[in-house]
Order: sequence, then C-alpha cells, then structure tokens
Amino acid sequence: MTAILHIGLVINPLAGLGGSLGLKGSDGEALRERVGSLTEQQRHRALERVERALQALAAAGDRVRFSTWGGEMGEKALLRLGLPHEVIGRASGDLSVAQDTRRAARELREHGVDLILFGGGDGTARDIFDVVGSTFPVLGIPAGVKMHSGVFAVSPEAAGELLLQLVRGGLVGLVAREVRDIDEEAFRHDQVRSRFYGEMLVPGEGRYLQHTKVGGRESPELVADDIADWLVEQMEPGRTYLIGPGSTTAAIMDKLGLANTLLGVDVVRDGQLLASDVDEARLLELLEEAPAGAAMVVTVIGGQGSVFGRGNQQFSPQVIRKVGLENILVVAAKSKIAALEGRPLLVDTNDPALDRELCGWRTVITGYDDRILYRIATA
Repeated sequence: MTAILHIGLVINPLAGLGGSLGLKGSDGEALRERVGSLTEQQRHRALERVERALQALAAAGDRVRFSTWGGEMGEKALLRLGLPHEVIGRASGDLSVAQDTRRAARELREHGVDLILFGGGDGTARDIFDVVGSTFPVLGIPAGVKMHSGVFAVSPEAAGELLLQLVRGGLVGLVAREVRDIDEEAFRHDQVRSRFYGEMLVPGEGRYLQHTKVGGRESPELVADDIADWLVEQMEPGRTYLIGPGSTTAAIMDKLGLANTLLGVDVVRDGQLLASDVDEARLLELLEEAPAGAAMVVTVIGGQGSVFGRGNQQFSPQVIRKVGLENILVVAAKSKIAALEGRPLLVDTNDPALDRELCGWRTVITGYDDRILYRIATA
C-alpha cells in the first residue's frame, strides 16, 4: 500500500495585507476596517502565494491529499489547482480571526493529518503554535508582513519543493525552529520588540548522513549512542517504557546501566528494570499498572525496513493500541533509512485496520535531538 501524505492546509486570508497599507503588519482592527478598499489582487495576496507553493505538488499525483478549512482559508486554493481535498470546517464569519486559525489547526490535527501547512506571517505562526506546541510537524508558507520566525520556507516555491521531496521518499529532517513576533503597536512607533514564543518542528532540507563521524561515514555504534543519550534525557518520571529488540535500542539499556535482552522486550520506569524478556500477556499486565502512561521504543530492521511484525511480535495490536500510536518512538540511523532508497518503512501487525492507522509520515529519531520525517506503509 502506497503511503499518502495527508496535509492539513490553513491560510490566513488577511496575512500580508497590512504591508501595502503601511500598517507594519496585519494584526488588529485597523486592517479589518480597510479590507473593503483593497483591490482584488491585494486581497488575494496570501492565496496566490499558497498556490505558488502547492503547484509543485501537482507532480505528486495521488500520493498527497489535503484536509482544509472552507473558502479562502484553504478550500479556494485547492479548488483552483484541482488538488484532492476535503473541507472539515469553516470560519465563523466573512473575515477570519485568530480563533478560526486556532480552531482549524486543532481540528486538522485531531483529523489525523501528517503535517500542518499554513500560509501567513508571525501572527499566524503564533496561533498555530498555541495549538500544536513543539511536537507536531508544521511548515509555513511566507505570506505575511512580519516573518521573523524560523518556521517559514524561504519562498513559496521552496515550501512546495520541500514537500515534494518528502512525498518522494527523501530523507527530510525535522528541526526545531523559533516562533517569534514583533509588537506591531511598538513597531509603528519605531520600537522593535521581538518576543520568543517557543519552537515548532519544521521539515528541513534532507541531507543524508548529516552528522558524520569516522572518516565521513556514519558509525552505527556512535549513532546508537547519540540516540540513547537523547532518549534517556527525555524519559519522564513515572512513565513506563517498553524497549523493543535490536542493537539500537540495546544502547538505551546500556546508557541506563540495565541488563538488556537483545532479541526481546524489556520494561523500565524511573531508570529501573521492571521486567525482562516479556511476552504480550505480561506487557498488558504492566500497562494496566502504568501510573503515568507508557511509551514504546522500536527500531528498524536493516534492509527490509520493518518496524512491526518481524521479530517484535510481543508488540501485538492490543499492546500497541494500549500504549497509543502517538506514544511510539521509532529510532534508526540515517544510513539505515538511506539504504531503503526511498522505500517506506513497513508494518505488519496482523491487524489490517491497525496497519492502516500506522501508515503515513512519522517522526524517526536519528541522533541526538535529530529527527526526520519518513513514511510508513503496510507490508
């Protein structure tokens, strides 16, 4: 089954309109009061920039689909380009407001999109950040007056090419980028007050073997060590971790100073080993007793790219559903992913419905605070 990139599209139709009016931005009521005086070309600035980005995806065929908001918040652009989409909501009035952007981002994420693509400026980025935080992939199409945040592509066309590379199976990194905004009222009085709001995950340019060691080639042992360092630092107190089989995951146990079952599943919490080499029944028992939820760490089988269903059947459909799909941590060296030459990672849980739920683009941890987006398909 071919993995389809499911994009959630949100456009702020007012983004960028304040620039030509000398308003230093598009926030506030001053712009809304003057929208009626704008020409058709001025009014559709954000829409046209988003269309420029989306044109590259026409080459993706049926490997991409969209969910979006009605009218000028996304639907109109997709209709004009003939791209397949569904509309799952609409703005509350004729002119959209920040609450509409936040609601759209929230419902698109809940709808199961792989990535939120938004057209706007720093104010729009703040609205998206308020909903998705720092853990969900987004990409900004630059369409505003103020674009000091690092979550935007350098141009609309660059955003489209980056997404096309993702669809075609390239190694596209996920990087944390700042969300910043300038106080427009202060800026109108020649005072620059930039505020940091947080960071969002953004697809970066895909570069094979970004962090090279040992003569320019990636060392599996050092990469596994980097992954282990990062995951151990991120482990939450009280949370139960199911560590799957494999040498990459074994490095996590080594970092914790715990005995490891190379070809089995071990369970840890608060740096302590709860159980070794456990089967499905025992995993379900331990998950019932998990006080702060659980996470599952799995790696990729080299060559074939299998994530579930080959050598880790202890992670049954019941166990996976109990942990929650959002709590699955996939770890692998970039060299292992690159060796697939664009082929997807595979799942074969013996539950076709679950396999379909697992398909799509997922984050793969490939080093210390280093991640890529890569597709998963059914075996």
